[in-house]
Amino acid sequence: EKEIWNRERLSLQKSLKQADAELSKLRAELRSEAFLRELGSDTENALLRRIYGKYLRAESFRKALIYQKKYLLLLLGGFQECEEATLALIARMGGQPSYTDLEIITHHSKGFTRFRSAVRVSIAISR
Repeated sequence: EKEIWNRERLSLQKSLKQADAELSKLRAELRSEAFLRELGSDTENALLRRIYGKYLRAESFRKALIYQKKYLLLLLGGFQECEEATLALIARMGGQPSYTDLEIITHHSKGFTRFRSAVRVSIAISR
């Protein structure tokens, strides 16, 4: 019996959530219809729609920039972690590391690493 009650309770909760979602959607439609009724002529309506469209595009562009910023920060954070690990290794070795230790740490020249970082940043920006 408990299982049957739990199933029924879950189905009722699901239907309640769906009804709430539909209610909020209908309220939004009602608000937008009331707003459009308050507008006077068709020219004002068209002007307002155009301005609202520009606002939506600007908001979408802003959100895309925020996403790109977060992505770049994560990408650069990964480089920072690698650099910190390398610096910690150098600090553990103490003093000036020998040439063979440097070969183990970095397999590429500084210019190549800088170029690779620049390419990764440009790829991230283009994405």
